[in-house]
Amino acid sequence: MIFDYETLRLIWWALLGALLIGFAITDGFDLGVAVLLPFLGKNDSERRVIINSIGATWEGNQVWFITAGGALFAAWPIAYSVAFSGFYFALLLTLFALFLRPIGFDYRSKLPSQTWRNNWDIALFVGGFVPALIFGVAFGNLLQGVPFHFDNDMRIFYTGSFWALLNPFALAAGLLSLSMLIMHGAVYLQLKTEGDINRRCKKVVTVSAIITLVIFAVAGFWVAHIDGYRITTEILPNAPSNPLAKMVSKEPGLWLDNYAHCPVLWVIPALAFIAGVATIVLSKIDRTGLAFITSSLVLTSVILTAGVSMFPFLIPSSSALSSSLTVWDASSSLTTLKIMFWVTVIFLPIVVAYTTWAFRVMRGKITLEHIHQNDHSAY
Repeated sequence: MIFDYETLRLIWWALLGALLIGFAITDGFDLGVAVLLPFLGKNDSERRVIINSIGATWEGNQVWFITAGGALFAAWPIAYSVAFSGFYFALLLTLFALFLRPIGFDYRSKLPSQTWRNNWDIALFVGGFVPALIFGVAFGNLLQGVPFHFDNDMRIFYTGSFWALLNPFALAAGLLSLSMLIMHGAVYLQLKTEGDINRRCKKVVTVSAIITLVIFAVAGFWVAHIDGYRITTEILPNAPSNPLAKMVSKEPGLWLDNYAHCPVLWVIPALAFIAGVATIVLSKIDRTGLAFITSSLVLTSVILTAGVSMFPFLIPSSSALSSSLTVWDASSSLTTLKIMFWVTVIFLPIVVAYTTWAFRVMRGKITLEHIHQNDHSAY
């Protein structure tokens, strides 16, 4: 056996994080572009330029989202069940918003009516705004704990409500998610466009990056004062999954424990601020390729900060502490993790290679001349 149970659990925790980061970087910028569509496109031609900047790649980007969901289902089935029980209506709302994207792209230019096109532009805006906000709200609630528990037969009982998810800290996390995806989308749009749209993007990058860093700093201060979680009994990393076989304590400041035990981890949130400032500077001097890289580093650092702060917790329970799900007690069996690991070793590089190839082929700028020369375009 190459890897034991403990190592495979750590690998799959890291892989889940990598998939979420891959989704944020790839699908995140087209969500951000969709949010900016009604504001940066001053007329129909400019909006077609904006839509065409993501029209060729948005479907491929969603592979990361689907893969992350599949990995959560297969590698962390208990966490998947709890997440879809606790966040059911929020996820349903996200799904309905995402439905607007394919039909918006396909139907927007079917009629010449400006009212028709404006309505679809609003639909595309909603399809970008709602998921970007709700993904952050979900992370904000994870950091506070989710009200659920298991009975002796391991049946899940969620005792919260949809409206309880919209608490101040979670909404702040949602705004952080929204602002950083708008920043990422504006950088990508600046990379793909010229002229007036390009100039407007620079302003958006600056404003959204500043908002992102301010909210991130406020959220970090907030996290230091909200209740965190800690396992108080012996950790058995090679034992079968049983969330009820441990004791957990909760008190303010515990989410900073990992940083206290391993100070080098402070590099992760620090990188978010460094990359954010670099994104503003690089955008202003038109080094958009580098700006896209630093913008991606902002997203990576923010997600890693949350993941490292919570480790080893996946979904803490605020109502029954011992029901909290961790890396050590919420995974699939050893055999399942091994099979999935080798499947991932084979297929993940293919996904990465295809994504790289697609962006390399589609790396040219979208211009008004391009739109007018291709009036048969579906967008």
